[in-house]
Amino acid sequence: MNKPLDRSFKRSRLWRLFGRDDGQGQIEFVLSILTIMFTIFWTWEVVLAVYTYNVLSDAAKEGVRYAIVHGSNNQYCSGPLAGSVNDGNGQCVNTGTAPQIPTPPSCGMSAALGTDTSAANVQSVVKCYAALSLQPSGSINGMTVTVGYPQGDNNALSQVNVTVHYQYVPFLALPITPTLNVASSGRIVN
Repeated sequence: MNKPLDRSFKRSRLWRLFGRDDGQGQIEFVLSILTIMFTIFWTWEVVLAVYTYNVLSDAAKEGVRYAIVHGSNNQYCSGPLAGSVNDGNGQCVNTGTAPQIPTPPSCGMSAALGTDTSAANVQSVVKCYAALSLQPSGSINGMTVTVGYPQGDNNALSQVNVTVHYQYVPFLALPITPTLNVASSGRIVN
């Protein structure tokens, strides 16, 4: 008779020790909060990545806008034919600097370059617009802007391409740093 009683006694002691649910609510709460916080932070990181992509896209579009307006027929042109001699066909001369490039305040660009064959003004406009809204605090260190003229000139109706590559800096400690690539293109109108 001692054996069954001894087994049931051990079982009841084990049940009292491990079968209790004291603290179950606290453990479930901690696990739930960790899951919710993880989801919130990753959602925030995705939102910031999409925002950064949109800022870069808008900056590339602004660079294209600047390039299509400052073609070979503009007094202060940018592109392959900038600085060429005016032969009566309306080619750009760029004898001085433009009084003011229409850019946002605190951009750091007060005037166009005298001769802009490398499209440095277009690159400056893109970086300026990206720096105004890019996180963290307008960091454009990882940004590369490429301006291309597929037809080799900046005459009216020629195409211009602006490509931006940016090394995204995540707020969370991620093992990867993705590169965001955006491109915009248009036809020169002036």
